[in-house]
Parts: sequence; C-alpha cells; structure tokens
Amino acid sequence: MKKIIILLLLSVHTTAILAAETERELQTQTEQIIQPEVERNYIKIPKIDTENFEVGAYTGQYNMEDFGANDVTGFRVAYHITERAFIEGAFGSTEVSDTTFRKILPGGLFPNPTETLEYSYVIVGYNLFPGEFFPFEGVAWSSDFYLVAGAGNTVFVNKDHSTTILGGGFRILPKDWLAIHMDARRHTFESDITGTKKVINNLEITLGLSIYF
Repeated sequence: MKKIIILLLLSVHTTAILAAETERELQTQTEQIIQPEVERNYIKIPKIDTENFEVGAYTGQYNMEDFGANDVTGFRVAYHITERAFIEGAFGSTEVSDTTFRKILPGGLFPNPTETLEYSYVIVGYNLFPGEFFPFEGVAWSSDFYLVAGAGNTVFVNKDHSTTILGGGFRILPKDWLAIHMDARRHTFESDITGTKKVINNLEITLGLSIYF
C-alpha cells in the first residue's frame, strides 16, 4: 500500500513539474512575438461650443420671381434646443428693380425704378446628417446638413406679405465657436405686383458666418 501511495505522489509531483515547464515555454513564446508599432494619426475634431446661442450674418443672392436676382444681406440669431433641433430668427433685405418692365410699360410697375424688399421670419431646423468635413490632411471639422421650415413677413412696395420658408443648409465648424453656413431657402408669398394675383416663389442662396456664445 505504501508503494502505491509513493508512486501516486511521484506521479503528481512529475505532472506538476511538467505543467510548470509547459507554462514557462508558452510564456517565453508569447514574449518573443513581435508587437507591431502602429503610428496613429491624431485628428482634432472641433465640437459645438457648450453655449446654445448662435449669432451671425450672411450675404448672397435673392431671386425674385419675374424680376431676377439681386444681392441680399441679413443677420440671424439661433437657439440650439438640442444637438439636433434649433430655432432661428432672421432679417434680410435686397433691392428689386422693374427696369425690364419699364421698357415695355410707361412708368413701370413700381413707384420707383428700384424698391427695397425686406423680410423677417422664424424657422425651426433639424440636423439630419451630423458628420465630418476634411479640408486638409489630418484636419477634420464637424459638419451638419439640416432642413428648415417656418413663416414670417415680407415687406415690398409698402405691402406686407405673409411668407412661408422652406429650405436646407450645410454648416461646418472650423472652431468650436465659429460656423460657416451655406443655405438655400425658398420664400413663398402671394403678390399682385405684376397686375395678377398669384403665389410667387423666390429662391435665396447665401453664405454666412456665425459665432456661438
């Protein structure tokens, strides 16, 4: 019986030694594996500032139906409700001329050859596709493509016109406090300036800058 016990103890001891040797060999093999050193590019992506208010100005072209395109300027104030949704108020103005009509109709359509058109509106916007814009190698700017809709008022030739606004835009942020906007918006209202009452659609395309605070 003693011999059997001794043989069992020797067997267990031998198994333990072999297991330890095997573990050391595996550890040595693991340490010998070459660890690749991958150089990772660091790209800083600016985020929207923690403040929710945005103020900016813009310029571009306002194309009034039947009267052609003219320069437009304006400013906007926005409040970002969430990362996706925002509300914006804007005011802009442009000059509209009836020179073409004056060649056909004596006296033209307007009291003066050139009249000022002013508009103001409030819109609600939603960021559809937040993403990144890569202007240079190793540089990424946050970006958003958004849709907007709202209503306001257009003043033209001493008349007020209820106006609906539909459009979209693309915004990029070179800094977390600075944004560049590219917008296209349709201003729709009813007018009888040409002698016939009809709904006209005026397309506005602008480029602007804004800051967050």
